[in-house]
Amino acid sequence: MFFVPGHAIAQSATRLENPAIDMKGYLRISAKAAKYRERRRLTEDQFIIMANEPGTVILDARSRARFDDLHIKGAVNLSFSDITVESLRLLLPDKNTRILIYCNNNFTGNEQAFPTKVAPASLNLSTYIALYTYGYRNVYELGPLLDVKMSKLDLVSSSLLITATR
Repeated sequence: MFFVPGHAIAQSATRLENPAIDMKGYLRISAKAAKYRERRRLTEDQFIIMANEPGTVILDARSRARFDDLHIKGAVNLSFSDITVESLRLLLPDKNTRILIYCNNNFTGNEQAFPTKVAPASLNLSTYIALYTYGYRNVYELGPLLDVKMSKLDLVSSSLLITATR
């Protein structure tokens, strides 16, 4: 029985099954990803060094609008909701590619571009688990919380880049 305020709706467990949604599998792989992630978090300086090495991809999984507001120079945008088998195959065909990730919760000082999420809902966590689930193991995450005005990372706006090239 499923309860909705003021209503009782009987639902068969069979009708609720969906082979395309696997909570137990998600929790299992999330635990593995969490353990793997422990040694793959970077300081700002480590992130900068790795970002400048050939073949490294900086992935920003925020929305396109947030990415356009402000992002790490050289980053590519693939919004979290658009991470699929096909989009990853096109953007990152080699699962051994070194991928650096960051999210809203890595930056303060610009709530427009980097709105704060509650810590357990940090986009870094979802993105890391998703990439791990799809078989990417060469993924590193920016660890600290940085002020956009004090960061050594080169942050740029796509709207300024578009304006500058016109």
